[in-house]
Amino acid sequence: MSSENDKINEPHTDSDNGSKVETKDFIRTIIDQHNKSGRFNNIVHTRFPPEPNGYLHIGHAKAICISFGIAEEYGGVTNLRFDDTNPTKEDTKYADAIMRDIKWLGFDWGDRLFHASDYFDKLYEFAVVLIKKGVAFVDDLSAEDMREYRGTLTEAGKESPHRNRSIEENLELFEKMKNGEFDDGAKTLRAKIDMASGNMNMRDPVMYRIMRATHHRTGDKWCIYPTYDWAHGQSDSIEKITHSLCDLSFEDHRPLYDWFLDQLEVHHPQQSEFARLNISYTITSKRKLRQLVENNIVDDWDDPRMPTLSGVRRRGYTAKAVRTFIAKLGVSKKRDTVADIALLEHCLRDELNETADRRMAVIKPLKVVITNYPDDKIEEFDAINNPGDDTAGDRKVYFSKEIYIEQDDFVEVAPNRKYFRLAIGKEVRLKHTYYITCDEAIKDDEGNIVELRCTYDPESRGGSTPDGRKVRGTLHWVSTHDAVDAEVRLYNNLFAKESPDEDDDFLEHININSLEILTGCKIEPSLKDLQVGQNCQFLRHGYFCLDSKYSSKDKIVFNRSVTLKDSWAKKK
Repeated sequence: MSSENDKINEPHTDSDNGSKVETKDFIRTIIDQHNKSGRFNNIVHTRFPPEPNGYLHIGHAKAICISFGIAEEYGGVTNLRFDDTNPTKEDTKYADAIMRDIKWLGFDWGDRLFHASDYFDKLYEFAVVLIKKGVAFVDDLSAEDMREYRGTLTEAGKESPHRNRSIEENLELFEKMKNGEFDDGAKTLRAKIDMASGNMNMRDPVMYRIMRATHHRTGDKWCIYPTYDWAHGQSDSIEKITHSLCDLSFEDHRPLYDWFLDQLEVHHPQQSEFARLNISYTITSKRKLRQLVENNIVDDWDDPRMPTLSGVRRRGYTAKAVRTFIAKLGVSKKRDTVADIALLEHCLRDELNETADRRMAVIKPLKVVITNYPDDKIEEFDAINNPGDDTAGDRKVYFSKEIYIEQDDFVEVAPNRKYFRLAIGKEVRLKHTYYITCDEAIKDDEGNIVELRCTYDPESRGGSTPDGRKVRGTLHWVSTHDAVDAEVRLYNNLFAKESPDEDDDFLEHININSLEILTGCKIEPSLKDLQVGQNCQFLRHGYFCLDSKYSSKDKIVFNRSVTLKDSWAKKK
């Protein structure tokens, strides 16, 4: 088969005038060529083939968006096929989580849910075909010997002493493998290709290994299991996939993919590889993510610091923000590119700025007593839910003699003229309500400020006064009258290093300040009605969501999804 992928250029810049020439990405260009030539009868049928041995991460989201999104764009369909070829590592809980994540992203496989294990009988029959053609053989080499015989990138491998067994002997041995007559690891079935190939994947790769393990779908029917390289292309062929879209780690496997299909003379999809999604301050190796879970560095796969889709969802990221982020990155074959995590945050912030209601929450409370306000008076004020959305409406907030403000919003002595928050003798505006002036700071025996005594201007209701004076500082607040206690979790990058994978021990770069848990926070009562999956903006703090794991009827826990500071916007 020709390597159509390698003939497609990336979008480029015109060398004469420096202007960008808008072209389709290489995958869509390949599909357009197929549609023009009629290779697949104008059908686009893709698949997403995850292993059910862990949770999907944001790198998988790119593969999902490409496979499902491109098929949808061309009026095609996408199969979800679980690559369940290694029963020792698989679990139905992972399969369930994968399906939830795909649907959360907004995609649906309809009635096209398949498993590689659906094809175990057919894959066995295909293997027999290759044995009969004389291009597959049963090998007795141990795994260690096989590595030695394989050679290196600069030295050709050596052929197995069992490579030239007769077809009849190979057929007999392979059936005995299937029937459980040999110990685990005693024999393998290998393709007979080229031990001198410059592509290590073509040096007589293993197709089947003996493994006595109960499969979560087929039970103990099989004691031999196909390798991914053997199951992948043939499963694609059985399902009549037209475009097998993979990340670049499979590029060197494509010649083997093509070789198997050509030898079998069956339906032959086109495999195309795109660049993997790597993000700064993040790892996306499933093996390494598992280490984080097993070493209790995070509390599980859905920890909001994890790049898993369940983790970012729990943190408050929306499917739209993730898809927008992936769309902005585009589809290319460029290797070793790392997306700035600030762009992902920007996509979420950009969306929530338009859709999230505003609320007042004091996460490090300092009590304020307004000495000239009536003791038993409770006032009602209208507060705008979202200034950027005319349909969002208002809510009621209640003001009283005692309120909470942020500790960080007060200093005893203003440091300079540009300090616009509260200090002794300084006046500020309380959001939606009145102007107040601080008269006194009350301290405990250790000198810590525990309470402020202030006075308010009754004529400043709504933020204006008869004398027309204005103040520059506006503080959010919560009344002690109806304040609700909450826990707030402030998340930062899990890794302190931009590229944690650069060093052998990535765990050395864990950010010890990746999570700050604040208890005793005070929130306005309307936040009690927030639902899981619904975001809101805590004024001046960022965007938050109700934690789906630790919140209960007796405890309210909020996760900060993203701060208000947009470092990506400043870079543009």
